[in-house]
Amino acid sequence: MPMAQFVAFEKGVEVNGQTVLAVVNAIPTGKEFRIELLESFGIIDPDPTIWYDQQDWLYVFQKISEELGSNTLFSIGKAIPDNAKFPSEINTLEKAFLSIDEAYHMNHRGGEIGYYKLVSFDLTNQHATMVCKNPYPSDFDKGIITSMLKKFKPKNSVKNIVEIDETKETRLNGFDSCTYSIAW
Repeated sequence: MPMAQFVAFEKGVEVNGQTVLAVVNAIPTGKEFRIELLESFGIIDPDPTIWYDQQDWLYVFQKISEELGSNTLFSIGKAIPDNAKFPSEINTLEKAFLSIDEAYHMNHRGGEIGYYKLVSFDLTNQHATMVCKNPYPSDFDKGIITSMLKKFKPKNSVKNIVEIDETKETRLNGFDSCTYSIAW
């Protein structure tokens, strides 16, 4: 498995405990397993007011990927917008996509963390493109984007398509980012 998905961009980066707990509580199935994984990497009884080493946190994601697979990472990602700290006043799909990066920066500190960049948004043609440059698993990011799409897409849209653009560099191939094509 390529390591770009599970290696912090630099030492000293931290993730807040509220985000750690959001992943623990994201889906009821496997919660005990995720708590045991956290403990095995030194994150014991996560506190929402404490900051934790991102690399330790990424090891937990790597083990979830190895033990439970991509569908679990996707499901956890889909639950993040309802369980983690996000900016308030999101009332459009474009704002929802932009808020992912804002939330990411609210929940990480201490160095280069990467980003979620909305590079195009076409409401008329119901298509957007987002670049996710971070060390998290691609399926996790796909879940976050999918959740925001379902929650904030216009009422007249019927699709929920979020796909990695494989014509671009991807974390699945050892690079630092993935580009997602989004349609609704």
